[in-house]
Amino acid sequence: MSVTSPKGFRAAGVAAGLKSTGKPDVALVVNDGPLKNAAAVFTSNRVAAAPVYWSRQVVGDGRADAVVLNSGGANACTGALGFQNTHATAELAAGLLGVSAADVLVCSTGLIGEQLPMDKLLPGLEAAFGRLAADGGPEAAQAIMTTDTVCKEVAHRSEAGWHVGGMAKGAGMLAPALATMLVVLTTDAELTAAELDAALREACRLSFDRADSDGCMSTNDTVILLASGASGVRPDPADFQTQLTSACQSLAQALIRDAEGASHDIAIRVFNAASETEAVAVAKAVARSNLFKTAIFGNDPNWGRVLSAVGTVPESQAAFHPDRLNVSINGVQICRNGGIGDSRDLVDLSPREVAVDIDLNAGSAEATIWTNDLTHDYVHENSAYSS
Repeated sequence: MSVTSPKGFRAAGVAAGLKSTGKPDVALVVNDGPLKNAAAVFTSNRVAAAPVYWSRQVVGDGRADAVVLNSGGANACTGALGFQNTHATAELAAGLLGVSAADVLVCSTGLIGEQLPMDKLLPGLEAAFGRLAADGGPEAAQAIMTTDTVCKEVAHRSEAGWHVGGMAKGAGMLAPALATMLVVLTTDAELTAAELDAALREACRLSFDRADSDGCMSTNDTVILLASGASGVRPDPADFQTQLTSACQSLAQALIRDAEGASHDIAIRVFNAASETEAVAVAKAVARSNLFKTAIFGNDPNWGRVLSAVGTVPESQAAFHPDRLNVSINGVQICRNGGIGDSRDLVDLSPREVAVDIDLNAGSAEATIWTNDLTHDYVHENSAYSS
């Protein structure tokens, strides 16, 4: 179950010495074809890393032969030299693979504002090339981890015989904005670059765009989709969309489950909204309320904090009447018609999974945002060292 589960892909991950821990930190994913079609979405942060600038150019023609990824350094805010280092990485990969550097995507993750140690990264890339294998997906997934505590991988097989696979990294700086964290998705279905792009954007809209751990957006966020066509099967578009979206949702929820220091995974579902966009706006407002998140950490079903967060959404962004709002937490309706509902003492917040359901009574649309609680451990982890 990995990025190499679909046919036509090889991958590897090695320890190049970028991390002081000696853990794997350089990964390579290669598309052996016959198709080399690709699509990608990137962070909307105006301060973007050098690999983001490079990869935006690479994927512009809808083709990519390989992806080089490193942890242990973001290569963000590193000026002209940082971009040159990204170019040099792509050039080396291209030389090893016998392809054009203009068809090699590059992704980096780690500390912002420091140059990558190219004397370690480039030999590491050569080592990864030497280890490329059709079962190398798990190694690659390990090599992109930073504060992650577990590898995040997924694989789906369709009844028609084509596959979708993927890997992701991310445990902090997770906030919706087109895409979040580093993700590489693969498929052996026969699809054009335009079809991949449309499917990926829709899948991201319903997955990574709805994972909001801490409201902080990275400079390096990238989601890539590669198609090899090696299955020889052209999928039903609706079926492919369903499978790809499901894979992305699995990875997005895995990121939330591994969020830095989290002790609760929270699904905030807003329903009976006037539109899906309005449901998302309300759910995000609650997901980004530190008061709400700390209440869940303390096992306190404080629905007043939910309502106060809902009320911050301007009327122009979401239609609702305060006296018609209902809120349930883990199945107990503790707020009814904007006031006191069932006893909050009935709510059990001891399980890790928390379901918050908010009824706007304003329409028929709904949306869910995934988030987590705000804990002592999150504060410690992000204050004890640079990230």
